[in-house]
Amino acid sequence: MIPQLIQIESTPDLVDQVYRALLDAISAGSLAPGARIMQEDLAEQLAVSRQPVLQALRLLKKDGFVMDAPGRGVLVAPLNVVGLTHIYQVRSALDALAARLAAAAGYDMPAGLIEAGRAAARGGQVKDMLAADAAFHGAIYVASGNPLIAQSAQLHWQHIRRAMGAVLQVSTMRESIWDEHEAIAQALRAGDADLAEVLIRQHGEDAGRNLSALLSSALQASAPSKAT
Repeated sequence: MIPQLIQIESTPDLVDQVYRALLDAISAGSLAPGARIMQEDLAEQLAVSRQPVLQALRLLKKDGFVMDAPGRGVLVAPLNVVGLTHIYQVRSALDALAARLAAAAGYDMPAGLIEAGRAAARGGQVKDMLAADAAFHGAIYVASGNPLIAQSAQLHWQHIRRAMGAVLQVSTMRESIWDEHEAIAQALRAGDADLAEVLIRQHGEDAGRNLSALLSSALQASAPSKAT
């Protein structure tokens, strides 16, 4: 059963809109690992033709978010804990470089980014929390002055976003994440490149370990109910 999705307007970017709508649902957990997606049902719910849905599903399959299913439709792919650990190792290294460069430039992060992140954590909406986290890290990438950092991080962001979404549904660490973000922002503002690098690297490594542990536990707990 496909969850209720918001209908979207027909535009030249329709395939991308369908892709993002599905990815949002997968990341927020309304389309859980193992859920079956039927092209016809999805097209009806989104009020679009079957063609953009088919193209969006092909992209999701290529990116590893859905997989072929026996019979009709596709299945939401399972989360790969080992693969996510490797992704976080790379992301931590990229974040450390970005923070060092941004601190050297004396980057003063807008207070609104931290405030928005804390508000999202209090609100408890997974989509809002993910957007706030992306805005925080994205701002540091831009401030680094090296566009290759953001480009490299973007290669893996959607998979990190999905893992974070799975964990944020049950995590009690939502507020403390923004305490860490604020400490990083203060180091950047002070121009302390060494401290900024240490803090953001530790932040990323801790996040990777916590995500792996919580996700492994969540997958084990949900395994019996997902069996068919």
